[in-house]
Amino acid sequence: MKLLLDQNLSRKILPSIREQFPGSSHVVYVNLDTADDATIRRYAAAEGFTLVTKNTDMVDLCVVKGAPPKVLWLRIGNCTTDVVRRVLDANHERILRFEKSESQVVLSLFRLTPVE
Repeated sequence: MKLLLDQNLSRKILPSIREQFPGSSHVVYVNLDTADDATIRRYAAAEGFTLVTKNTDMVDLCVVKGAPPKVLWLRIGNCTTDVVRRVLDANHERILRFEKSESQVVLSLFRLTPVE
């Protein structure tokens, strides 16, 4: 399973998640850092990515249009890249189950610990 991180997430997260999510990337690395949500969504679907975002517009678009791609919605507010990494790491098995689900389009993930 590979993840595509949206503009609202730091590309610095990638090295720490690539072992669990090989092939993951960031919109900057696929020349989509200034693209609109629909373009990013089409790219993710065509390339087999699951989108990771904090963007409610992207979530709404995927709920209306369906999958692919699926969306991991990080509902964790402003936080460090380490918090994002820990949320993804702690939910690894849940994310893999989500990817295999035929009915689920969006998976909401929340912060595990209080704001640092």
